[in-house]
Amino acid sequence: MGSVVVSVDAELGWGFVDFESPPEDRVESARSGWRTLCRLFEAYDVPATWAVVGHLFHESCDGRHPDHPAGPAWFAPERDLWGDRPDLTCGPELIERVRKSGPDHEIGCHTYSHVLFGDDGTTSEVAAAELSRCRALADEWGIDLTSFVFPRNEVGHREQLAEHGFEAYRGSRPVPRRSLPEKLKTVAFGTGAPPIVTPAVDDHGLVNVPASLFLYSFEGIALRATKPVVGDPVVELVERGLDAAAEGDGVLHLWLHPNNLVGAPQVRRIEAVLRAIDARREEVPVETMAEVAARTRGEPRTVATD
Repeated sequence: MGSVVVSVDAELGWGFVDFESPPEDRVESARSGWRTLCRLFEAYDVPATWAVVGHLFHESCDGRHPDHPAGPAWFAPERDLWGDRPDLTCGPELIERVRKSGPDHEIGCHTYSHVLFGDDGTTSEVAAAELSRCRALADEWGIDLTSFVFPRNEVGHREQLAEHGFEAYRGSRPVPRRSLPEKLKTVAFGTGAPPIVTPAVDDHGLVNVPASLFLYSFEGIALRATKPVVGDPVVELVERGLDAAAEGDGVLHLWLHPNNLVGAPQVRRIEAVLRAIDARREEVPVETMAEVAARTRGEPRTVATD
């Protein structure tokens, strides 16, 4: 019997800090999407791993960060574009909402300011600064950060994760990216399902819990072409993935951002996904990344978030 994991890249504006023109609809929907996810996770009693950008722990910030080795240019949007929008760069009340939520969520780490660890320009010094700031802020809240999600899923500096006490990370999807025709064929003709992944301890002693499916990967032309045939193609893929997980021993690892919930159709999708997970939980239990990591190591572990 396999299991299902849902991980959430919780970042507010930081997910677009390196964009010349951030997508306004997604930036503005990040907070409402966060609250909606909390409500839906509660309604279906589904615990998730919330990988939170560390800067969101701050009540306020002037955006200067003079001692951060990434340099002032990285934080320019915080000072300029969002200088009068602390709601896009800070969010302690949103983190508290997760902590007080009904399901036993895990709070993990998504760096301090969404620095891309897989980028050639990201040095070990920058990675260490991102992680040490997150660790210090979480410690003030009594949160033990165990799991890590790389921004944009760009894996890098795993040695720094190990040095800073992390135990698990979301690794890359173990199959190549598919073309649009391949996506359409997969869904419309029932020829495939998301990969059921096998978590494993890597060469740094970290548990890699690879991604299976980004829940908002079917949009635009692909969505319009397949919806008349199978309904929402992502929900169809999730149901196939749950079938596969029930028959095997791996993990169906689903992920999304709160800012993906830009409107009613996107909300309906995640609710349908959670409804499907809830309906199959006796065959496919729900786990957090930390629980998967503990099980992979063979060490029972209780995850505390407060």
